Amino acid sequence: MDFIEQLQQLAKRIPALCEHLQTEEATKNALIMPFIAALGYDVFNPLEVIPEFTSDFGIKKGEKVDYAIKKNDQIIMLFECKHCGGDLSVNHAGQLYRYFGVTEARVGVLTNGITYRFFTDLESPNVMDSKPFLEVNMLDLNEAVVTELKKLTKPAFNIDELMSAAGELKYTREIKRILSDQLADPSDEFVRFFASRVYSGVLTEKRREMFDQLAKSAFSQFINERVNDRLKSAIVGESAPPTATAPVNEQEPGQSRRESSVETTSDELEGYYIVKSLLRKSVDPDRIVYRDTQSYCGVLLDDNNRKPLARLYFNSETNMQIGIFDSERKEKRVHLTGLNDIYKYAEEIGQVLAFYERENAS
Repeated sequence: MDFIEQLQQLAKRIPALCEHLQTEEATKNALIMPFIAALGYDVFNPLEVIPEFTSDFGIKKGEKVDYAIKKNDQIIMLFECKHCGGDLSVNHAGQLYRYFGVTEARVGVLTNGITYRFFTDLESPNVMDSKPFLEVNMLDLNEAVVTELKKLTKPAFNIDELMSAAGELKYTREIKRILSDQLADPSDEFVRFFASRVYSGVLTEKRREMFDQLAKSAFSQFINERVNDRLKSAIVGESAPPTATAPVNEQEPGQSRRESSVETTSDELEGYYIVKSLLRKSVDPDRIVYRDTQSYCGVLLDDNNRKPLARLYFNSETNMQIGIFDSERKEKRVHLTGLNDIYKYAEEIGQVLAFYERENAS
């Protein structure tokens, strides 16, 4: 089982376990220790993972940090743990701050078993930053985050490379956050910056309000256009199959349609490429195609209606669903809060692919 599969398996257990985890200790045993183990560290070896770590330095008496992780006999990471779903404000990370300053650790982790916030000392040596360089939400894993997290695994851990990557991650993350904030609620400074470059008149309050709305609209349109351009490039690059009309037996009862009446949305295309990427190690990606209908966008193996891998019901922005199939081709629909939720069903989609392949071989 590779790294991302271990994380996905742990993530699938979280919703069912959390309601039964009433204490911090239970959270550590059920969620955090398996996470540390997935990083490649032996949680049952006290020479590698030290629970209830106490420093010999001038730390307040009786204070402990939950876990210290060692590699080559040096402490490389400190974990401070909270109850499942608990507050992860840095104001509640006193022990982590103090221990970070008196040990050789360069990475501090604050977690509640669902979210993991990774800190280092980019601003001042031996003083833990107030903002993380990486944040991992186990219920919203994506390939980019997993790639960065892999640098913290035991086989890959290299402090010099990690510090270089941490700086880029932290400041890129903050810039993205600022852009997101400005998109949702542009500041006066942000609006004036753009208005001054496209409008030479006096920026009255009424004009400022107008440019406030224009900035939001232009920003949104710009992002959507860039996303659509990338999707179009991906389609051309992978020679994606053209959309096709659904066979009569795939139409909903009483429904009639023409090919020209179906428009494949950018969300449907992105969902298709997510499914394709999930299966890329198991099958030639060229064998995975999509067919769009008025009711859903179907993802098929070998362009065969008898081999559905998934169905994307994205016709409503407020009720996105994915159809998952079992070995009897029975469909189960599940609600998605966003496109990244598709990754949660990688195992089920992989299982139906494996069934079709066994069926082909028999």
